[in-house]
Amino acid sequence: MIDRVPAQFRGVADGVVAVAAADPRFLAVIVNGSVANGQPDEWSDLDLVVVCADPYRSEVVAQGKDFAAAAGPLLVAFTGEHVGEPRLLIALYGPPVIHVDLKFMGLGDLGERVEDGLVLWQRHDSVQQQLDATSAAWPQPDAQWIEDRFWVWIHYVAAKIGRGELFEAVDGLGMIRSAALVPSIVARRTDRPTGVRRIEQLAPEMVPALARTVAMPDRADCLRALRAAVELYVEVRGDDVVQQTEAEKAVLGYLDGFPA
Repeated sequence: MIDRVPAQFRGVADGVVAVAAADPRFLAVIVNGSVANGQPDEWSDLDLVVVCADPYRSEVVAQGKDFAAAAGPLLVAFTGEHVGEPRLLIALYGPPVIHVDLKFMGLGDLGERVEDGLVLWQRHDSVQQQLDATSAAWPQPDAQWIEDRFWVWIHYVAAKIGRGELFEAVDGLGMIRSAALVPSIVARRTDRPTGVRRIEQLAPEMVPALARTVAMPDRADCLRALRAAVELYVEVRGDDVVQQTEAEKAVLGYLDGFPA
């Protein structure tokens, strides 16, 4: 399977496999992401899952940087607590500069994976047995979860605009796009939603409306973009949600009375 890895990543991929194969704690190396689904391009990252025997998982995660350094010319690496995934090591190798995500998982963790990748190497068939016995489940947007939060988010951003915290408001609008608007748009267009990524290809007809929710750090422009976000959400909101009618009415009234 190593021949499926693009040439620019082959050296690091080979290095990861070699380090894993030399350590009896490790059971497999799996490639995920665009390489696994056959759609890599020159801008792709390399997403690797390094599987170990369950008793060693904590130890392996703690030693992740040492593993990464042994696999190739490591420039810098840090763990993924900021995305809620401490098992993830985000690494930069080079030159040439390439981005590699190394996720260290125990054998038992594979039962809760989000995608099926390509096994580049495995020590024995225990990993394949676990993969065959379980199914990947990509996280899906929850329309009710979005509806239950949306109007609070709108009020929050409006308050930041009122206070003059305009960069905070700009960030809040970005969060609303990523957490509410785009998930609502792509819910029936892909089985692998990833925030705003590839929205230009998935729903090109919605790009102008989304662009109207982008603001400069200017009070009037932030208010304009916030109202555009409300208009778009009402258009793409899931049909089967229990609408937070009272909250919606109150927040729309709040916006209508917002000082110019």
